Amino acid sequence: MPSANPAAATPDTVLVVDFGAQYAQLIARRVREARVYSEIVPSTMPVAEMLAKNPAAIILSGGPSSVYAENAPSVDRALFEAGVPVFGMCYGFQLMATTLGGTVDNTGAREYGRTQLHVSKSGSTLFEGTPDEQSVWMSHGDACSEAPDGFTVTGSTDVVPVAAFENDEKKLYGVQYHPEVMHSTHGQQVLEHFLYRGAGLTPSWTTGSVIEEQVAAIREQVGTKRAICGLSGGVDSAVAAALVQKAIGSQLTCVYVDHGLMRKGETEQVEKDFVAATGVQLKVVDAEERFLTALKGVSDPEEKRKIIGREFIRVFEQAQAEIIAEASGSDEAVEFLVQGTLYPDVVESGGGTGTANIKSHHNVGGLPEDLEFQLIEPLRKLFKDEVRMVGQELGLPDEIVQRQPFPGPGLGIRIVGEVTKERLDLLREADAIAREELTAAGLDRDIWQCPVVLLADVRSVGVQGDGRTYGHPIVLRPVSSEDAMTADWSRLPYDVLGRISTRITNEVADVNRVVLDVTSKPPGTIEWE
Repeated sequence: MPSANPAAATPDTVLVVDFGAQYAQLIARRVREARVYSEIVPSTMPVAEMLAKNPAAIILSGGPSSVYAENAPSVDRALFEAGVPVFGMCYGFQLMATTLGGTVDNTGAREYGRTQLHVSKSGSTLFEGTPDEQSVWMSHGDACSEAPDGFTVTGSTDVVPVAAFENDEKKLYGVQYHPEVMHSTHGQQVLEHFLYRGAGLTPSWTTGSVIEEQVAAIREQVGTKRAICGLSGGVDSAVAAALVQKAIGSQLTCVYVDHGLMRKGETEQVEKDFVAATGVQLKVVDAEERFLTALKGVSDPEEKRKIIGREFIRVFEQAQAEIIAEASGSDEAVEFLVQGTLYPDVVESGGGTGTANIKSHHNVGGLPEDLEFQLIEPLRKLFKDEVRMVGQELGLPDEIVQRQPFPGPGLGIRIVGEVTKERLDLLREADAIAREELTAAGLDRDIWQCPVVLLADVRSVGVQGDGRTYGHPIVLRPVSSEDAMTADWSRLPYDVLGRISTRITNEVADVNRVVLDVTSKPPGTIEWE
């Protein structure tokens, strides 16, 4: 089970070795959907380090390289000789084949997209109970023409003679396609067959077990000390706070920083909904002037994130002193800071996957070096949908658990340009209108989130009230996603988009244009900054 305490063991962990795959995070999610815990590790990690994690099974992801390319990622043969069940997908399948003596040809015969797989041994470990003909998702240029010794070929396509092979004796399996994507119609079943039948794992990773383990780990970590939690009003911090409170009760004080970067009505919602649902001790800190002063003149998005992260910590340090002073003579120190860091935050900040830093998060990459708190991050290895399930299990209301994601740095990273009070007020009104119309149309559950972005350093000519205007554009960014690792823009009804645009340009001063962002992730990120 996931844990912020490094001493807490995670039984039946499946390692997903990332060879630069677009879908590495999706593989990890699919394993978790099978109720088996998974973690992503980089392909550059030495095999000895992988095996030191005592994995119950290992999955080799796909990747963009050819096995024949110079400096292409490789894998040590020792991985396949360690007795750990291994499942290769796409590039990982080809690596397994070549490493163990099979043949992969650089023929130039390519398969991309939906392809028919011909299962030649329907009763095999991977394909038991699946059709002999099934649609799978291919993305490869090289092709395996001969399986390694000891392997049975269990699938092929019209182009690839060896599209799946299995070695039950050594518990080694592989498929040329991507079983993790929904376009592979029986992909999840094949993956679960590897986990349950090939690796012999038990589907026991549940939200209840997550809570049970985290409560125990938090109690061990905190002891008799005290903790504070940065409550933003979002799902992540709310669930993290509820989980920590379940573990240590009144030893936790939640601190809500009103930094002036929140959406309209945010502070009132936090004070009403979360406190009513949990009964936690809540301290509200008015820090708007402090944050705006620190952000004055700053336009670079990375610098903004780091400034906001730094100021958050400084405010917490101030709150820590005040909480201790209010403790009526208690000498139990406030040594811990609770944060709602999620697994996508860790991955995108370059944590543990060998990837580049895409962006700093105030709760991951932007922490000051002189941080005076020990961190408690009980959600650090969970995806967003898993966090929601934990929140429901803890009894939090839907108004909190099902709330759309909102970034820790708030509206500060939804203003492209310098952050000022006037620009924040303008964006707050536009954002409130968009949220009102989406709720009225019943679309809240149909989209992942809808960032509303102010292009503060851009102006365009418009006509309002028979006069020429020179106003700012507002960008609507509705996206659909499962976990924020990948996303597609949401096809909202035109009439809803029309109402949002009309209301914003009519009701929000200095805005004369509303545009729609139709970029997927990748190549874009969900937030603009």
